[in-house]
Amino acid sequence: MDIKEVSCCIVGGGPAGLMLATLLAMRKVNVLLLEQHQNFDRDFRGDTVHPSTLEILDQLGWANELLAKPHGKLSSLSLQFGATRVTIADFRTASKRFPFIALIPQVDFLDFIRQKASQFPHFHIEMGANVISLIEEDGRVVGVRYQNPHGPLQEVRAALVVGADGRFSRIRQLGRFELKKSAPPMDVLWTRLPRLPGDPAELPLFAVGRGHLLVALSRVNDFQLGYVIPKGSFAVQKTEGLEKLRKDIARLQPILAGRVSTLTEWKQVAVLSVESSRVTTWFRDGLLLIGDAAHVMSPVGGVGINYAIQDAVEAANLLAKPLAAGDLERRDLQAVQAAREFPVKTIQFFQKVIQNAIVGQVLTSTTTEPSLPLPLRVLGRISFLRRLPARLVGIGIRRVRIR
Repeated sequence: MDIKEVSCCIVGGGPAGLMLATLLAMRKVNVLLLEQHQNFDRDFRGDTVHPSTLEILDQLGWANELLAKPHGKLSSLSLQFGATRVTIADFRTASKRFPFIALIPQVDFLDFIRQKASQFPHFHIEMGANVISLIEEDGRVVGVRYQNPHGPLQEVRAALVVGADGRFSRIRQLGRFELKKSAPPMDVLWTRLPRLPGDPAELPLFAVGRGHLLVALSRVNDFQLGYVIPKGSFAVQKTEGLEKLRKDIARLQPILAGRVSTLTEWKQVAVLSVESSRVTTWFRDGLLLIGDAAHVMSPVGGVGINYAIQDAVEAANLLAKPLAAGDLERRDLQAVQAAREFPVKTIQFFQKVIQNAIVGQVLTSTTTEPSLPLPLRVLGRISFLRRLPARLVGIGIRRVRIR
C-alpha cells in the first residue's frame, strides 16, 4: 500500500477545500487535497461570488484577474411581485470596492483557484480520489484511505484531516457527526434558457405569481432559472408536464416567453432537494468539518459558496501556525467553530425567516395576484432597512480577512 505523509489532508475540492488548501500552502503547510471527481465541470452548482469572496481575493491580488473573465453581475436582490418591483438588498451599501455579486460558472472559479494554488510547492492535489475510510488511533483521526479509479488502495497520514466534501459529506458520515436538520418548505427545479441580443443585463432576481416563485440568474451566455416548488412535489410537477412549466416561466418572466420552447425534455431540469442543517460539533481530535460538510445552506441568498470560503479563511488563520509547528491541539479546532458558528447560525435564521414568511406564503397562495408580504412592504418603503439583508448576504455579520 502506498502511504503518504502530509501536515493536512483535505477531502473535497470545492470552494472551501480549494481555498483552505491554497492558504495553507501559502504558509508552507504541506497539504494534500483529495477530490473525488476527475474535473470540476459539474452542472447546476452555485455560481454567485459575493462581495465577501471578492474582497478576500482582492487581498491576494487576484480579484481583478478573476473579474477579467466573462461574468454577469447582480447589483441588487429585487423581486417582481405582479406589477410591483421591490428591492430587497442593494449591494452598493455592502461593499464600496465590489458593489455587486459576480455570476461566474463554478467550474471557472475552481479552475482559477487551482491554477493559483499550483504555484505553491506545498500544494498537492489528486483528482479522482475516492475516500474509503478514516484511519483512527486511540480515538484520534490520523489519516484516510482512498482509491483512484482502477488503482490500489492508498493511505495518507496527516496531523489534520478536513472534511470539505459538500452537503452529502462522506467524511461527516465516517466521522459519526450529529447533524441538526430543519425542513425548508421548498425544493427547486433548475434549468437554463439562452440569452438573445437585446436582452437586459439583469432581470429581476425573483418573480412571483400565483403559487409560484421563479429565480433568474442573469449569466453571460444564458439565464439560469430556479423554479421553486413545494417540498417533495416534483412528482406532481412531472405529471403536470413540461408545457405547464414552460407556461409558468413565460408568465413570471414574459421576456423569456419566446424561448421556453427550447425546454423540450425533463433531463434539462435538475432537482435540488432543499435542506438546511448543521453539525452540533464541527470537530473531533484530528478531524474538522467546514463548508457544506459542517452546515448545509438553503439556496436563499446564494450564500453557500461564500460562507464556505469564509470558513476556509478562518481555518487557515487559526490552524496554519500550529500545523506548521507540528503542535496542533483540539482547542485549535474548537477555535474554528467558535469563530464561524455564530455567523452561520445567523444567516440560517435569516434564511428560515425568508422561507417561512415569504416563500411559504407565495407557494400556498391561490390568488392570481398574491398580496405583497409585510416584510417586503416594509423593505420597499424604508431604504436603510435594505442594508441588513445586503450585509448578511453580501458580507456576513462581520468581514473575514486573511491574517
